[in-house]
Amino acid sequence: MKSNRWTYIGLSAGVAVATFLVTMLLMNIGQRKQEARESYLELARLTEDTVDPAEWGKNFPREFDGYKRTVEMQRTKYGGSEPFSKLDRDPRLRRIFAGYAFELDYREERGHIYSLKDQDESERVKQRPQTGACLQCHASIIPTYRKLGGGDVMKGFALVCPMPFAEARKLVTHPVACIDCHDPKTMAIRVTRPGFLNGIKAYKKSQGIDNYDPNTMATRQEMRSFVCGQCHVEYYFAKDTKLVTYPWAKGLKIDDIEAYYDEIKFSDWKHAETGADVLKAQHPEFETWNQGIHARSGVACADCHMPYMRQGAVKISDHHVRSPLLNIERACLTCHPFAASEMKLRVEMIQDRHAKLLARAEDALVALYDEVKTAKAAGVNSERLAEALALQRKAQFRTDFVNAENSMGFHAPQEAARILGEAIDYARQGQLAVRRAR
Repeated sequence: MKSNRWTYIGLSAGVAVATFLVTMLLMNIGQRKQEARESYLELARLTEDTVDPAEWGKNFPREFDGYKRTVEMQRTKYGGSEPFSKLDRDPRLRRIFAGYAFELDYREERGHIYSLKDQDESERVKQRPQTGACLQCHASIIPTYRKLGGGDVMKGFALVCPMPFAEARKLVTHPVACIDCHDPKTMAIRVTRPGFLNGIKAYKKSQGIDNYDPNTMATRQEMRSFVCGQCHVEYYFAKDTKLVTYPWAKGLKIDDIEAYYDEIKFSDWKHAETGADVLKAQHPEFETWNQGIHARSGVACADCHMPYMRQGAVKISDHHVRSPLLNIERACLTCHPFAASEMKLRVEMIQDRHAKLLARAEDALVALYDEVKTAKAAGVNSERLAEALALQRKAQFRTDFVNAENSMGFHAPQEAARILGEAIDYARQGQLAVRRAR
């Protein structure tokens, strides 16, 4: 009897413990489901004037924690966020940018948190006159545009762009942050930069689509690239107004952009060694990515640079924006069923090939400079060298387009290789043109 009683007590205790554990599990599951349904807890009221990311962080602590991590400086083989001097790493660049501000200072970009600080500290700003146009992408400036324009962002944009940089700098306090990509009421991603809005409208018009507005006409997946393409693009400052302008009226390919610049007779500067009217590419990631397999497959910038992650039951985009090579498991392996080591080798193999092509293109450019300088020293005038200088312009823009684009060819390997192949060819054609002119 005693044995049966203890058996009964043991079974009852076991059932009670199991019931308790199952109840706790169900409660935990319920809590997690509720957590997943609650997008955020509103602790701070966000408006169109809330530029401080710390205020947004009160409502979105997970995303804010990721954003703050963009302060970290990390390296990949051909990129990252350590501010080393590209001029010291590749001395040919000092000759390529001879006579232009980039021969003074050309460093690897750091994370978004540094976007304003690095602009302040650049020797290009300290030693050469710059304008407020730079702030379109280096600061949370949309509220400033709106205020100066009496509620009209485009009008404020037109007022700030021609200002001396030091004067315009007093109008902003924060680097690129939450408000630049999110609607403070709905949290929807959005495009805010006037340069992009004008540029994408011109591009879509070239494709037969009038009055294009990405904020109402683009898909969500398109927007997950457009928000990055607001700033990671090729641009120039319009001659008279200094407006930040994206040269997309003929298309997004380098050939289209070059044709646009030729049509409006634009050049960034006159090369100090040769006297050629040349172009400086900025950072045409958006244009290059558009020509690649990922864009054609519907993969957005954010899929790789801000991949989804889970914290508890909550799914968010990782706001620690960085190279996918520093986050291969989540950035690459969700689509590619290979080991992280294999993916890294594949990417670096592509980049290694483009680095070698880029070096050949730079060598060809330097050789062209030497030919032109020798011809000028021998008394050959600029008129007779016009063909060679026109070829230098074409070769230089193509070389710089790949060099300034921050993927070392990976965003569109075949397109980048084509561009560098043409760069080498145009530079060598230029050398032959010099010899014919002697």
